Amino acid sequence: MPGQLRATVLPDRQRRSLEELQQDLDLSSGDSRSKQSAFWTMLTLSAVIAACGILTDSTATVIGAMIIAPLSTPIMGIALGAVQRRRTTAAAFVALGCLLVILVGAVASLVVPQSYDLLTNGQIAGRTSPGLLDLISALATGFAGAVALARKDVAAVLPGVAIAISLVPPLVVTGVCAGQAAWWLALGALVLFLSNLFALVFAGMIVFTVLAYARTGAHRAHRGPRRAHVMLGLLFTAVLLPLGANTVATVLLNTWTLRAESAAERWLTDSPGATVTSVDAQSRTLYIHVRGPDELPPIQALLSDLEGQIPDGVPIVVDTTRGRQITAGRVGG
Repeated sequence: MPGQLRATVLPDRQRRSLEELQQDLDLSSGDSRSKQSAFWTMLTLSAVIAACGILTDSTATVIGAMIIAPLSTPIMGIALGAVQRRRTTAAAFVALGCLLVILVGAVASLVVPQSYDLLTNGQIAGRTSPGLLDLISALATGFAGAVALARKDVAAVLPGVAIAISLVPPLVVTGVCAGQAAWWLALGALVLFLSNLFALVFAGMIVFTVLAYARTGAHRAHRGPRRAHVMLGLLFTAVLLPLGANTVATVLLNTWTLRAESAAERWLTDSPGATVTSVDAQSRTLYIHVRGPDELPPIQALLSDLEGQIPDGVPIVVDTTRGRQITAGRVGG
């Protein structure tokens, strides 16, 4: 069965040799000076481009930074080295590269005003609250990238893999948020990067093992990958827990937001022309945005409708189209 799977995923005529794979993924082999020069140059430029794209909230610019970012090369080098139970410098390049990108983000944060709300920036908000779907996407991307590296005929998909896996942008966001002392947001972006990192390494190890790249290490290579898989699995679980908790929190928040919107619509039933435009959560407070006449129903009626729909103690603020905010109070209070 493993042989059939290898033949399907990687036909012999399309298989890259282990030497070719090592030559691409090991920055310390061959012409190491040229490889490392290209790596640091492109990584620095991609970090600068990503920082510009994030601060200007430009998706196209951030995608450009993803395409030229070379960080996935040493990450896959970690996977290949672990499968072969061979010492490499890949982990050092990844660690130093991460520090460089975070530093670029921290320097870029100096142009951000202290009063700036980071969560109003879609590029930042989208990378500070990762969930399980991000991990699943990263795993699928890791498998695609590892297969593309091992085959001669699908190298054209690697730019798509670079776009699908988010490596440099979360690190830049980590630096920007840390530079603004938004530590929880920085932690969220760092968790996103770590989940993508572990997913790439894990998927790469699985693919390289199944494709028999681990056999070139005599008998000791048999235990090496197994031990490496166990260690990586433990790290993977450590990242999985916060991602799972954040996913549950996001689902609950969406549920409460929808319930609050329904309750607010019932509250405005007897007010002709009044509608609920949106409900959003900011800093543990629910903001109900209302469009309509100056006179609104008694605010206590809204709090009564919200009881049992969302947890007690949540502050409610009604925001009208005329720029007036009404602090309704706390649910159940």
